Amino acid sequence: MIVYMEDQISGTIDHIVYRSEETGFTVAKLNKSSREKDAFCIVGKFPSIQVGEAINCKGIWKHHPSFGRQFDVGEYELSVPKDLKGIKRYLASGTIKGIGPVNAKRIVDKFGFDTLSVIDNDPMQLTNVEGIGKKRALMIMEHWEEHKSMRDVMIFLRAHEVGSALSKKIYRRYGEKSIEVIKENPFVIARDVFGVGFKTADRIATELDIPKDSKVRVEAGIEYVLQKLSDDGHVCVPEEKLITVSEEMLAVDRSSISSAIIALETENHIIRKELMTSEDPVLHVWLKKLYICETGIAKELARILFASCSIRDIKCDKAIEWVQEKHYLKLAKEQITALTTGLSEKIHIITGGPGTGKSTITKAIISIHEKISDSILLCAPTGRAAKRMSEITRKKAFTIHSLLEFDFVNGGFKKSKDNPLKCDLIIIDEASMIDTNLMYSLLRAIPDHTRVIFIGDIDQLPSVGPGNVLKDLIESKRIPMTRLFQIFRQGKGSRISLNAHNINRGIFPELQKTKEKSDFVFIESETPEEISEHILSLTHEKIPASFSFDPFDEVQILSPMRRGIIGVDNLNILLQKKLNPNGISIERFGRLFRLGDKVMQIRNNYNKVVFNGDVGRIIEIDEEEQRVDISFDGKVISYDHIELDEIILAYAVSIHKYQGSECPCIIIPIHSSHFKLLQRNLLYTGITRGKKLVVLVGTKKAIALAIGNDEVKTRHTGLSFFIANRIPLDL
Repeated sequence: MIVYMEDQISGTIDHIVYRSEETGFTVAKLNKSSREKDAFCIVGKFPSIQVGEAINCKGIWKHHPSFGRQFDVGEYELSVPKDLKGIKRYLASGTIKGIGPVNAKRIVDKFGFDTLSVIDNDPMQLTNVEGIGKKRALMIMEHWEEHKSMRDVMIFLRAHEVGSALSKKIYRRYGEKSIEVIKENPFVIARDVFGVGFKTADRIATELDIPKDSKVRVEAGIEYVLQKLSDDGHVCVPEEKLITVSEEMLAVDRSSISSAIIALETENHIIRKELMTSEDPVLHVWLKKLYICETGIAKELARILFASCSIRDIKCDKAIEWVQEKHYLKLAKEQITALTTGLSEKIHIITGGPGTGKSTITKAIISIHEKISDSILLCAPTGRAAKRMSEITRKKAFTIHSLLEFDFVNGGFKKSKDNPLKCDLIIIDEASMIDTNLMYSLLRAIPDHTRVIFIGDIDQLPSVGPGNVLKDLIESKRIPMTRLFQIFRQGKGSRISLNAHNINRGIFPELQKTKEKSDFVFIESETPEEISEHILSLTHEKIPASFSFDPFDEVQILSPMRRGIIGVDNLNILLQKKLNPNGISIERFGRLFRLGDKVMQIRNNYNKVVFNGDVGRIIEIDEEEQRVDISFDGKVISYDHIELDEIILAYAVSIHKYQGSECPCIIIPIHSSHFKLLQRNLLYTGITRGKKLVVLVGTKKAIALAIGNDEVKTRHTGLSFFIANRIPLDL
């Protein structure tokens, strides 16, 4: 048995080897003095330490089998560095915005041991340093003052194992009142600050001796459960399920949870209402905002349906004959049905898989309406979907967000019921992607007189956000709908559409090899390790050589899962090393970002006008300004370092996240280790993202598992119920 004795060491942080922004666990190198050549390795939870800081540690020496001798820190105290080397490294670490390695050297060379005193007491003296003007000096002064006042907050939060980046976010939200706010009710930070979850707030509450069954904790826990369920796609939840999940998570009795639910309803934070499920009414619970959205969608649909259309009646037979001659079309019977309905109904849904003629019908509808109206709008949920719509129709298409125009002053969208869009016809593509919140905002902005046409594939995965709107619209049986089945886009040797439809019908795809090049390729590989090697080789070498596809912009890996050897997270690390191994880099939130990396935004950020699922490239990393610039289809968005928790690498992304987007080449790892997520509509959605080439790498067994699993995960919603109650069946 090894007995470790407590020891004490002091020194200066030389560099950070590893830091988890989530847990605060840090591995750092410590110099015992400025003259030391060899640095000691210290490990422990000290999330806010910076390079160059002086630290006094208490702990024990241990031997790690892989990394050797380490000092395991139990307690520590920090102070600003006192030697020139430490001061220089402290300023160069990026702690203070506006000071990077170059300016840090110049400042210390100019002021020596008085450097920190000058910044503290007379920062305008910094203008005497080469390269620092008045504007930069003022920036340094502002961030130095913020850093000083932030220290107390970070020290307080550090004791509760909150990472430095989240501490900065909390400070930005509440300022000098942060500690006061948290002590009064730590659960508010889970609601107000992105990245801070209920579990972090609950840990702080426990250490502040807030009882487990306290009203504030139980109510916050219930709202957290509802929010987590909405993250999984649910708009509401049966009350019994909410009680069960909350009871398990909060470890309190059911009576406390039931009382808290009633209190939240009384406080108007949640809504409780019975829904008809099969034949019996079941009590469901909504977060208030989502209830308003669902009932609002039903109300707005009824408003548009009941109002007269500004577009005059169209003689459909003559119009269809004309458009076929004009565009050299020969429309099939179901396409004529879809077109006729789209020319006569106030609201119409057109749904069908790839190659069934949705684009052809869209162009025909536009051509006919252009003869009688010049007020036509086209839109889609994502930038890429809007761009593709523009290419197909040769008419400007907008993202729904840009069409609605975000209001930076008041929040929300500028376009609404009081400031509606101006259009006689609006066509909304990729409608299966639209979640409950966005659909409500869009419908509110559509005038009474407008004809509305939704186009989408009902068999694809539902929206990333809460709801299953397109499916609910169809299931309500109140909105006219045409479903397309016949495949038209099926060129010689093309098997993407054929196999997608086979999979959707539960038929195993055609995987046999052909002499000619095929656009649908299966590479059999038995183990996750082999699959990952194939993917690296395909992306980096084989596909660019054989098809001239750019590995960054024209090849996309889609994985069913985040974790595991062939999950999104690990594939991104491997692909980054293979495709973009060198250059300026920055590490934040346990992720390494490098200049030139392909990245994705993972939450809607209306202030930056960039949205969940947008893919871009890192074009600049500025260490002194603590800024990362990312280009999204030519639009450059700047991120502060602490905002990088909104960004992930995107060499590989989940199939869910890539809805509404297309890429020339799609590569999908498929293995039985992903059995929990192997579903028919998941595989179908992934395959239909490929325009020119789809490559499956894995096992036939996994493909069969996915095709055999057509049990789509139920999303709890009330939308079809609300629509059915708003709109008569015989309208």
